Amino acid sequence: MSENLPNNNTNEEVDLGVLFNAIGDFFNKIFNFIGGIIKAVFSTVVFLIKAIIENFKLISIVVLLALLVGFGLEKTKTPIFYSEMLVKPYFNSKYQLVSNIDYYNSLLESENYGDLATIFEISEDDIKTIEKFEIDVGPETENQLIQEYDEYAKSIDSIRAQELTFEDFVENRDLYSSDVFSIRVMSTKRNIFKNLSNGFNSTFNNEYSKKLMRVRDSTIAIKKATYLKDLKKIDSLQLVYLQILNQESKNRAVSVGIEGLLPLTQEKTETKEFDLFRNEIAIRDSIRVLDELKIEESVYYDVITNFSEIGLRSNEFEKRYTLIFPLLAMFILFLMYFAIKVIKFAKEYEG
Repeated sequence: MSENLPNNNTNEEVDLGVLFNAIGDFFNKIFNFIGGIIKAVFSTVVFLIKAIIENFKLISIVVLLALLVGFGLEKTKTPIFYSEMLVKPYFNSKYQLVSNIDYYNSLLESENYGDLATIFEISEDDIKTIEKFEIDVGPETENQLIQEYDEYAKSIDSIRAQELTFEDFVENRDLYSSDVFSIRVMSTKRNIFKNLSNGFNSTFNNEYSKKLMRVRDSTIAIKKATYLKDLKKIDSLQLVYLQILNQESKNRAVSVGIEGLLPLTQEKTETKEFDLFRNEIAIRDSIRVLDELKIEESVYYDVITNFSEIGLRSNEFEKRYTLIFPLLAMFILFLMYFAIKVIKFAKEYEG
């Protein structure tokens, strides 16, 4: 057996050597791959810098011309103004709101200004100044999102709730997940926005929302009637308990007066005045909550912030021609330079 020991040691050394060589080759390939990427990026940067240096005069002239053309277009083009309104819809009227915004934009695209003028009760000339309508989720704090996440997690299966993270919940939310919406209107007229506020009333007054309000009001009326009946029963029981207590007090007075003649005993009847009092408070609190709910949600939407009297000037990137034109000119020049290099290489290539 002692003769086999050197062979085993030799085999283990060979195996370790092969393993270390494989690990070394693996890391060498990684380093070579990373080095190749760095070299390619560096070569590309040098190639671009070389192109700029070789054609500096041409690039400067083209960029300057593009800048002047963009500046001229910005000055001659009619400026666009915008204003925003924050609204909080009730009774699921948010679905109709989003649908109507798309409808308004389709009317603008088809130049059907008459219908829009009727909806918003303004002149067609003012409607023609509107560029588009936009709707987006209103401002939300992280605390509000956490509360919505907790409520949603409680409403679904516990196993599924454990798999759903807060980040997944926020990422998968869509436009309809919000309770507050931002409506933005773009127009070439700066003082038109305030006149559009009343026109959005028809957006929220749809048949489905009206039905939900009627159902809510009927439910509140039924619950309130039930609570009032319970209050009447409590009042009746309280009167009965009061009569019992009065009767017992009279009986105690009689027993005291004839105590020397007859040994009478009067047991006190157990009543639950305090329990009735607590139930009465709870019922009155429930009625108060119902009344508050009907007052708070007595309309189809609330305006959190209205359109401003004067709109703000829009600075959308796609309208910033002084930036877009020079960048586009540089991109075209680089494409042309690259194309010339490829064509020259193809002509000189001999296989």
